Amino acid sequence: MLIGNAPCSWGINYPTGNAFTWQDYLDQLAAAGYAGTELGPLGFMPTDAGLLADALGARGLTLIGATHVHTFGDDGADATDRLMAEIDTIAGILGPLGARHLVIMDESNWYPPGQEGQLDDDGWRAMIDRINAAHRRATGDHGLTLTFHPHVGTAVEREAQIDRLLAETPLSLCFDTGHHAFWDQDPLAYMARVQGRIAYMHLKNVDARVRARVLAGEVTIDESYGAGVMCALPDGAVDIPAVMAMLRDWRFEGPVVVEQDMAENAAETPEELARRNLAFLMEDGQ
Repeated sequence: MLIGNAPCSWGINYPTGNAFTWQDYLDQLAAAGYAGTELGPLGFMPTDAGLLADALGARGLTLIGATHVHTFGDDGADATDRLMAEIDTIAGILGPLGARHLVIMDESNWYPPGQEGQLDDDGWRAMIDRINAAHRRATGDHGLTLTFHPHVGTAVEREAQIDRLLAETPLSLCFDTGHHAFWDQDPLAYMARVQGRIAYMHLKNVDARVRARVLAGEVTIDESYGAGVMCALPDGAVDIPAVMAMLRDWRFEGPVVVEQDMAENAAETPEELARRNLAFLMEDGQ
């Protein structure tokens, strides 16, 4: 099972304004022992597929796919056209490098504070229509496997919302263990229930103490990230070895990507955390 990582583990969530260049990121990723990477936010790594292929090859890395954030709650006139153009651009990078997976997810920062993920019926319908249009574009025009990533602070994060998404679209999931567990939902139980609709995995863990403060209303979602709610894989409430055992039992063939959000007072660097997360997975027999 190829284990990859992603630029977000280095705090890279946007194309510019980052503490690391794309070359720095790839150097540290390879040094940490990973075999694959996601593309990261569109525009962070080169959009020239040949240049990117050379950079990855020089470091012994494979491009796994891309996770693309879009404001699915925005029903502006150009929202769908913009998404289609973004899919076309990403497909032009993934295809030549043999990467077949595109993950889409809602943008949490689009929602006003205190109203994260809140859509009315019309907003939900518009989001589903846009997701289905994305599926037609990514799969029909580009031959990609499109998956949807339920994410904290968006319109698709609770199990009832995920169930509704699966009922109303043909997409499978990019299932994220940490985001599922954030609201004290059971990732293993849900994985077992929707096994046939999981095509991509994000491995992330949750600090139970910080989560309890969120559930008690003591800290906001945004504040919880700074407080380290998404902790290193060995340190959290999710039984990651059990997750990996389940994937092995399934003979899971999709991408498996480690993600690590950084706490404000993190004592370890992104590369150190990446190494520790991978070592933990290797101890589990990977």
